[in-house]
Amino acid sequence: MSHPITLYRTPKSGHCHRVELMLSLLGLPYRTVDLDMANRAHKAPEFLAISPFGLVPAIDDNGYTLSDSNAILVYLVKNYAADSDWLPASPKDAAEVQRWLTIAADNLFAGPCAARLVKVFDIPLDHSAAVEKAHDLLGILDTHLSTRAWLATGRPTLADVALFSYIAHAPEGGVDLRPYPSVHTWLQRVRALPGFVAMASSPVVAPELRPA
Repeated sequence: MSHPITLYRTPKSGHCHRVELMLSLLGLPYRTVDLDMANRAHKAPEFLAISPFGLVPAIDDNGYTLSDSNAILVYLVKNYAADSDWLPASPKDAAEVQRWLTIAADNLFAGPCAARLVKVFDIPLDHSAAVEKAHDLLGILDTHLSTRAWLATGRPTLADVALFSYIAHAPEGGVDLRPYPSVHTWLQRVRALPGFVAMASSPVVAPELRPA
């Protein structure tokens, strides 16, 4: 890698954090560019050339640009850690990872993410419905994790990276994690991974509402 990967982000976005977490877990050099979304920097022509829908996160890896957080996770692992367990080669294990990536883009977004958007960013969504969906998801997760250490396989994978940020920050959206001891233990396992990096705490403007 001749230059650090550029990560375009808004610091309190869980979608952006999952990409930064993956970069750090892989030990890849990167730099962050925080977009001034209050002044619509994410809709500027130069950024739309990188992310056509004007969504963060997006990366520029030596001229290769890509948006959509889960797609970026796949790219980083396939390009820089193809022989690792982050995205297993086994068809069954790969399918398990993909299943959780889909959950991250659907159930996670509609539940913990949406609840947090209301409380942290004052986005006019149905908070009660989001909290209910969050607890539905957390109940399933807690049962799933009661007999295993990681979501998809016996080792950490992209599935764990994709779900971590919004689950860890669910209390910011008014979602109580205390009833879910197995989820709490899993969060601690992720935090203990070498290279773990926490979400930034800088104040930001709310990211776009559609998942990225």
